[in-house]
Amino acid sequence: MVQTDMDSGEDGGGGGEPEVIAKASVLGGFTESTEIRALISSLPVVHENIVTLESAIERFLVIMDRYQEQPHLLDPHLEWMLNLLLELIRSEQSPPLLVHLGFKFLYIISKVRGYKIFMQLFPHEVADVQPVLDLLCRQDPRDPETWETRYMLLLWLSMTCLIPFDLSRLDGHLTSDPSQTREPIMDRILAVAKSYLMVTDKSRDAASVLVSKFVTRPDVKLKRLGDFLDWSLTTISQASDQTMGGTVILDGALQSLCYHGTSVCVCSSAPVVLQCLDQCHVAESSQAMLRKLGVKLVQRLGLTFLKPRLAKWRYQRGSRSLAANLSLSQSGSTVEAVSPDMETQSQEEDYDIPEEVENVIEQLLGGLKDKETIVRWSAAKGIGRVTGRLPRELADEVVGSVLDCFSFQETDNAWHGGCLALAELGRRGLLVPSRLPDVVPLILKALVYDEKRGACSVGSNVRDAACYVCWAFARAYEPTELKPFVTQIACALVITAVFDRNVNCRRAASVSDHSGTFPYGIDIVVAADYFAVGNLNNCYLSISVYIASFPRIHRPMIDHLVWNYPLLVYLLFCRVIRQLATKALHNLTPQAPDYMATTVMPQLLPIALGIDLHSRHGAILASAEISHALYKLANQNNRLVTELISSDCVDGLKSIHQRVSSLLLMRPAVCSLIENMSLSKMPFKDDPVITGWQWLIDDTLKTVSALAALCEQYYQPQPGVADPQMQEVLVSQYIAGLKSTEVLTRCGSALALGSLPRFMIHGKLHQILSGLQQSCSQREVCFTEARRDAAKAMAQVCVTAGVSAQGGSDSVVCEGNVSAVYRALLDCMTDYTLDSRGDVGAWVREAAMTSLMEVTLCVVGTAPQLLSPYLVNGMMCSLAQQSAEKIDRYRAHAGSVFVRLLHSNNPAVPHIPHREELLAIFPTEGAEGLNWNAPSQAFPHITQLLRLPQYQYHTLLGLTVSVGGLTESTVRFSSQSLFDHLMLIQQDAAALGQFSEALLHVFRDNLRNDRVSIPFLKMLDQMLARACFDTFTTDQDHQFCVDLLSLCKEEIKKSKDTQKLRSAIAVFCGLIQFQGEVRKKVLFQLLLLLCHPFPVIRKTTASQVYEMLLTYDDVIDPDVMDDVMTSLSDTNWSEDVATVRTHRNQLCDWLGVQKPQLVAKVTILRTANQKIVGVFFFARMDGWMNGWMDGCFISLKETDVLYAVSQVLLQVAE
Repeated sequence: MVQTDMDSGEDGGGGGEPEVIAKASVLGGFTESTEIRALISSLPVVHENIVTLESAIERFLVIMDRYQEQPHLLDPHLEWMLNLLLELIRSEQSPPLLVHLGFKFLYIISKVRGYKIFMQLFPHEVADVQPVLDLLCRQDPRDPETWETRYMLLLWLSMTCLIPFDLSRLDGHLTSDPSQTREPIMDRILAVAKSYLMVTDKSRDAASVLVSKFVTRPDVKLKRLGDFLDWSLTTISQASDQTMGGTVILDGALQSLCYHGTSVCVCSSAPVVLQCLDQCHVAESSQAMLRKLGVKLVQRLGLTFLKPRLAKWRYQRGSRSLAANLSLSQSGSTVEAVSPDMETQSQEEDYDIPEEVENVIEQLLGGLKDKETIVRWSAAKGIGRVTGRLPRELADEVVGSVLDCFSFQETDNAWHGGCLALAELGRRGLLVPSRLPDVVPLILKALVYDEKRGACSVGSNVRDAACYVCWAFARAYEPTELKPFVTQIACALVITAVFDRNVNCRRAASVSDHSGTFPYGIDIVVAADYFAVGNLNNCYLSISVYIASFPRIHRPMIDHLVWNYPLLVYLLFCRVIRQLATKALHNLTPQAPDYMATTVMPQLLPIALGIDLHSRHGAILASAEISHALYKLANQNNRLVTELISSDCVDGLKSIHQRVSSLLLMRPAVCSLIENMSLSKMPFKDDPVITGWQWLIDDTLKTVSALAALCEQYYQPQPGVADPQMQEVLVSQYIAGLKSTEVLTRCGSALALGSLPRFMIHGKLHQILSGLQQSCSQREVCFTEARRDAAKAMAQVCVTAGVSAQGGSDSVVCEGNVSAVYRALLDCMTDYTLDSRGDVGAWVREAAMTSLMEVTLCVVGTAPQLLSPYLVNGMMCSLAQQSAEKIDRYRAHAGSVFVRLLHSNNPAVPHIPHREELLAIFPTEGAEGLNWNAPSQAFPHITQLLRLPQYQYHTLLGLTVSVGGLTESTVRFSSQSLFDHLMLIQQDAAALGQFSEALLHVFRDNLRNDRVSIPFLKMLDQMLARACFDTFTTDQDHQFCVDLLSLCKEEIKKSKDTQKLRSAIAVFCGLIQFQGEVRKKVLFQLLLLLCHPFPVIRKTTASQVYEMLLTYDDVIDPDVMDDVMTSLSDTNWSEDVATVRTHRNQLCDWLGVQKPQLVAKVTILRTANQKIVGVFFFARMDGWMNGWMDGCFISLKETDVLYAVSQVLLQVAE
């Protein structure tokens, strides 16, 4: 199948596609023979246990799959593996499960090595016929678990059928006892084969093999072939492909007739079979496999109508004998192509061709146009085989019919089938050299075939097949025969290998070379080899330039880029291809500057002003790139670009922007044109076109590089001095755009400010930085992208303006503004905005990290004294936090920035806290190989920062969201690294105390912040479960536990988040291990949760408390232990609160915990004139966190207020 690689060019010329790495097979032999022998020998033991059985099968599969590409390495070992398994199968002590397991292993071996080779090793003595047949008859054809057994038995039976004895000899005892009737062996085998031709599993394929072996026996052919053919034809006639069962029946019947042995046996009945196929309309079936089998059977039947001979008229390239070729090579002579004697040829062809052959060829030609590749491929091989037995005149007519497939009225299927047929004809020598002038132009068209089909295009399979034709021709014809066409074919192949958008086509063209006959062919093939052409950017931007340096090749390459699909393609998804094509034209311009300037440019400009949108897009980009390339050439020769480009072309380039629509496709293209015109220093200064260009850039604000180039060329009256009017207009306009209500306007304005050259920033730096800082500080969700671009722009502005310790804050980065820049970027590092797309704040954090690195390196390189310890400490701590968080991409980016700043030496970044300790953790020689994307590598290094006081808080904050996250690998490695650190400080009371204080600090600072608090509770649960604070549990009412309990209560107060409540329950259960009065408070909280309004929380609490009491048996009195456990397990905690409250209160009594008390709150309702109209009261449990439990409203008269209040209080008290 053909695969596309459109994604390989997303970055244009930036090398976004990874290089292709070739890994050769290094298997030198079957090295696991000892393990396989032990594995097979252990089957009688392991088959009784499902776990060990699955493990053995999986291991056997893993070993065998390694040899899928080199199955011949198994050949010396196949016999002993087969014997070991057959020994298990034949053993009378083997249970049925073990027998099926043995056949399953046999199937795995045959799948890897191929059944045709493996089946030959089966024992096929006379004594094997009856046991194999009996075992096969005992199988259930409908059992889906044992199909491997039936498949292998059918293959085994097909081998036993080859015994050179009449099968009737095995039936000699049938007539000895007239009272017992038994079916002959021949009939039994035929019945079994027929039955398995109708099954739905793979046994059907093996049954077809059995039929092909069985019916070729002389005795079977004599006695049963006619009946079998009648059965097959009747089955084909009566079955329908409209049902699943009918499709299976047709598949089996056709397979039984398709094998070579069967088709040879039915030669006398071939017309009848062909007529049956015509009547059943197999070629019109909706099932591709049935159509393929029909084509295969038709070609087999066609061969039976013709004499089995090699055509004497076929083209032969020298001798086909290896010995003759070797002897001639030693003598130094060459073998010429063989031209047959015409008289002998006429004698050989003097025989009648049956009429059925015409029908056969017609069906095969129709198969070339089928919609499925497997059918077309089978038809192409059939065309080659049948044509090889035809006289020259008829064969030439077949070739002409094949050439009719190459019509633009035909579909891509016909073109593909035609290419496959031509390759087969050429490979077999059936395409005589006189036909090459007709064939080669069609193949050249097929190499660039591309047809629009809706919103996409088709044709990659045609181009791939055309490469196959070229490969076949290069090996079928003498160089002298191809000499008139070699230049055209070689150029077309080189162009396809370099510029085709499909990687399979590029690779097919790269190996279909004509290097032996084309000048510099070897150099081209080495440059554009199979692996090099795998990268689309590399093909367009590097390989094409190298190949174009050879004579006679650059003009065809340029013409292809301009006039074929890479540039002027009409499909939207090929925008990336058009961009790459224009860059390739830029690189190829030095090879033919005059041709580009006088021919290509004048032809492209009318297209750039045309009506076809996508053609205009490609023409505009190409005109821009060619103009810039011509400027570079002119500049090297001290000439003006206008001396190379005609005035008409210059006027055409000026008028392009006037035809721009509002579509997003065209505006970036015209911005690219503006950028290239500015870089080419076109003489447009003070021209009205500049105003139009500026308006277009301001209206787009997407390709900001065009703005920078425009300013450099046209807004600089003197070097380094900006046009004051344009400077004021642009800066004010873009700063105002930062406050727009449209996010795209904000993004564009920020990027525009970041792209301004230095002379435009001079005198406006304070104004620009203030606007960007204000944009970064607005935390609305809808402006996330604007904050990201503002953070990027801030670093760009700072780097462009430069750094000077003594400079003014309005012109350079200095002491007066550096702190504000860092504060804004560090504030961006705390952006954790969420929306429907997820953690979009990560975009801002990533941009801030990059900007911090760029600004820091810039400041350090010029005035490192501007960096205070406070700024550096905040930056490094924030990077440490980000490098410990859960998202791989941003953790990796933060880690790389952290290490880059740590290892910066020109000069070093000052005031980095704990620099020496950090260099020990991240040494220079090992930091480059650290894969920050891999949690297994990153977290063991990150957790070492917990030992450093300055980094402990921020590292722990980052680890919190990783340890309490959802990604399995991140949670596993981060938690393991954290607990390893905790185990190391268990005996260090000071370090453990410092860690616990940092832990409480993190919790206290992030109360009610679900992004941190929920993962924190999960992490805390793991810490308590692993006894990480076991040292504190010996103290009565340890302050850590008291503070932790208080913070947990505050965190879940009035919360309705079940995830948070469940995590808090687990933490409460973990806190029970602490001694003192705090244990009673923990129990009180758990008992309160037993009456939570949510049933799921009540049930979770009961379950967790039950497990807690089992773990910590010193919590309650052993005398009431059984009662408590029974109550927790037997009570239905999903019932209403009033019912479970009774059980909860009983638990309070048993555990010695004060019962929560109901407290009433009375609200007197008044009208506007203060008239009392009613009393609304609530009853709640004292200390309850989630609000009121019961409520009631009483309507009353003003005179009855006091009485009503008293009644309410009495009800609550009761």
